Amino acid sequence: MKKTLLVMMLALPMVLAAQNLKLGHFKSSEVLKAMPEYTQAQEAMKKASATHEEEYKRITAEYQKNLEEFNSAKELPDNIKDRRQKELQDMGQKVQEYAQFAQQDLETTQKKLMEPLVTKINTAIKSVGDAEGMTYIFDLSNTEIPYVNATTAIDLTEKIKTKLK
Repeated sequence: MKKTLLVMMLALPMVLAAQNLKLGHFKSSEVLKAMPEYTQAQEAMKKASATHEEEYKRITAEYQKNLEEFNSAKELPDNIKDRRQKELQDMGQKVQEYAQFAQQDLETTQKKLMEPLVTKINTAIKSVGDAEGMTYIFDLSNTEIPYVNATTAIDLTEKIKTKLK
């Protein structure tokens, strides 16, 4: 009897605390797309990508031209043939290195452009969460939550968007 009473006394505060939980959710993809800064960041990424693509096409075309010249050349002395093969190998490697560089540069640029947006969204989430007295706010765009009860969990997407404007 004493054990049962003790368990009930210990469990009662947890049950009461659980009833006061306020759970919210939002969709970061919707919030992000609603921000004017996001459109600007996307345009900057397109521009950077186009610049890298142009340079990649240029060096690839130069490589292809040299390769075709080498393949169409008639008989060449071995020393010249070896030198040109080495030049082609070097050019091929430079093309691959540039592709890797471009990919890394685009990733760095995207991170640099998105970081202030993410910070701004996180600040808005905290502000809305504090104002609404939320215990937890989940991002449904990045978290696989199989079920959200619309009557007990609050969708804060629009409030976060409003806070950002």
